[in-house]
Amino acid sequence: MDRASDRLVRTAKALGDPTRLELLRRIAAAGEICCKDLVVLFPVSQATVSHHLKILADAGLIAVRRDGQFGWYSLRPAAVAQHTELLGKTLAQRRRSKPR
Repeated sequence: MDRASDRLVRTAKALGDPTRLELLRRIAAAGEICCKDLVVLFPVSQATVSHHLKILADAGLIAVRRDGQFGWYSLRPAAVAQHTELLGKTLAQRRRSKPR
């Protein structure tokens, strides 16, 4: 698998979990939000929220700003746009290369 496909798969896996998708939606709506403020919005532990946030950050979908002991999270719109573009190109390539 090439680098672009690897990135596409990693991002898709990050978005494939309902809790992570909802976290991403909440972060996008807030602009920037602290982890402790996200924890109260979900019926899971702080450790679980932190784990999901790490996966989103590792996929490049969110940025993290540290302020003392707190992490502040914000959406990386360019990364979301890049994922959308790459997905579109990948699917278009598959359509063109399929014999009729």
